[in-house]
Order: sequence, then structure tokens, then C-alpha cells
Amino acid sequence: MKPVISITMGDPAGIGPEIVAKALSQPFVYELCRPFVIGDSTVMKMGMDVAGLGLKIFSIKGLDEARFQYGTIDVLDLKNVDTSSLILGKPQAMGGRASVEYVTRAVELAMEGKVQAMVTAPISKEAIRMAGLPYTGHTELLAQLAGAKSVAMMLVAGPLRVAHVTTHVPLSQVPALVTRKRVLEVIKLTDEAMRALGIQKPRIAVAGLNPHAGEGGIFGQEEIEEIEPAVQESCKLGLEVSGPFPPDTVFARAAGGGFDAVIAMYHDQGHIAVKLLGFQWDEERMGWKKISGVNITLGLPFVRTSVDHGTAYGKAGRREGTADPGSLIEAIQLAAKLATGRLQKATKLWQI
Repeated sequence: MKPVISITMGDPAGIGPEIVAKALSQPFVYELCRPFVIGDSTVMKMGMDVAGLGLKIFSIKGLDEARFQYGTIDVLDLKNVDTSSLILGKPQAMGGRASVEYVTRAVELAMEGKVQAMVTAPISKEAIRMAGLPYTGHTELLAQLAGAKSVAMMLVAGPLRVAHVTTHVPLSQVPALVTRKRVLEVIKLTDEAMRALGIQKPRIAVAGLNPHAGEGGIFGQEEIEEIEPAVQESCKLGLEVSGPFPPDTVFARAAGGGFDAVIAMYHDQGHIAVKLLGFQWDEERMGWKKISGVNITLGLPFVRTSVDHGTAYGKAGRREGTADPGSLIEAIQLAAKLATGRLQKATKLWQI
């Protein structure tokens, strides 16, 4: 049976509604899963108009009403956006609050077992802060809602898979957060994720925190005191882990097939490597030629994937209909693959 997948609309003032409409205009998506949107029907209609599509919007109050049919987008309508005051392309408290409510409802459905995966369109940290909410991003919000003790962000772009020890914190706080316990947690989560993707013996590389991975302590002690002990402990558990490696070369080795995944120590260390592969800038058009990559939250009791980009307020505000849905489509495909794997595993266990 095809998995049921919720797609949160994201910030109503961003490109979320447009790219969701574009993704669900692809017939093959309905061959992979049974998708529906959690959002606001009126805003989704606006997004569809911007995208220049002729699909129908079907507003539902519950999943029992969903049709899951290509040509009609099922929208679990929370009716939480006043379109008369919505300004596309600008962060607003209303949009920040609405985007959090979409994610909250998606988590509730996942925890109730009514959906097998959730895919999230981009939200704005600024808009969420304007709404007076304490969340710094999807990962932190999802962990709190799901009651997950240990989560990690993994980005995927082509052959490169990168999990992060730390994410949305100031760089000055990173060294204190790179502990033996946390590095080991992320290694374990990454190994589990790779196995779920069908890699039976994942080869995991761990990046250092400091230049040259500390150069034997010359440029820092974190590798010696925290990172290397975590690598050694993971090897004792039977995992195929190596490092710490100099950060300036390990990602290139992984992209070339040397490793199945890399553990990055902080946000930009991993994000820059992934987006260098997944993003392409067109200087003549002054815009992104390609936006590719998927964000996976590891450690949750359900599958969650997301786009690897932001709300693109500038593009949304111009209403050009040129927002690239590539990353969202990839996120749906990966969510469907992971959720289908879980369903098949559950079916085998039941048959036993």
C-alpha cells in the first residue's frame, strides 16, 4: 500500500504554496504515495494561480475526506490566514504562527499513525520570532512536539549525505556542544538512516572541528578530547566509522564515493558542502538555475523530510511563478521511499 504523506504548506508569504502546487502537478508523485497538504485552502489557491496551474483545490476537515487523486489537491484546511492582510514576500507574525500550526498538526497525525511521513515546505525563523514563538527551526520544533530525546539534521544532495552535530546555534557556542556523547549520538542516528536507505554497511566519515582536524592539538583539543573518542567507541559497537578528517577534504572524498555519509560539526560546515553540489547560480538571470537537496530529521518516531532552502521571499513577492520545486519533489520522493520501507518492514513483522 502506498504511504500517506502530509505536506505542510510552509510560510504563506513565501514560495511554499507555489512549489507545493508545482510538486503535486506531477502525476508520478501520486504513483509513489497518497499526498495531501496541511495549510490554508485560499492561500494554496493563490500559490496555484502564481504557478499557472489548473488543478483543483479540495478543502477537507479530516483524512477520511481525502481523495488522493491526481488533478485535485487535498488540503486539510486550518483556515488560519487572513488573505486580506497577507503580504507575499514579507515575514509576518500571522505567517509565522500559521506555519508552526501546520507542522504541529502534521506531527499529531504522524504520532497517531494516520500518516506515514511528513514533508515540510520552508518556514521563516524571523516570522516565527515575530509571532512570539520560541522555535529556531523545524528540527527543534519537531523534536519538542514528538518528544524525541536525540535528533539530528541530515542533508542529502546527490551522492553526498551530511549529518550535523550542531545546527542553529552561534558559532561561538559550537565547541562546547561538540561532546563525545553528542558526536556518538549523531553517528548512531546516521548509521540507522543509511541502513533505512538500503546501505547495509554504511561507511561514515567524521569531520574535525578545527583546521586540519586540529593538527594533533596544535589548532584545538576537541578532536583529541571529544571527537576521536566518539569515533573509537562507535567502532567498538561494530559501526564502520573513521576520522576525524580535515573538514576541507572529507566532503570531496564522500562526494567522490569514498564514504556513504559525513558527520559535520556545525551548520555551515555541512551546509556549504551540500549546497555547493545541489545549488547552481545563473548570473545572467540573477537567480538560481537549480535548487536541489533534501533535509531529513533523524531520530524522530516518524519519517520527516524537507526542502533544503528557505522561503525565498523576494521571489514570492514578485509572483513570477518561477520558484523551483525540485528540492520539494526530491523530498517527497525520499519520504515515500523511507515510508514504504517502514511499511514493508512492519508487514513482514506482522506476518511473522
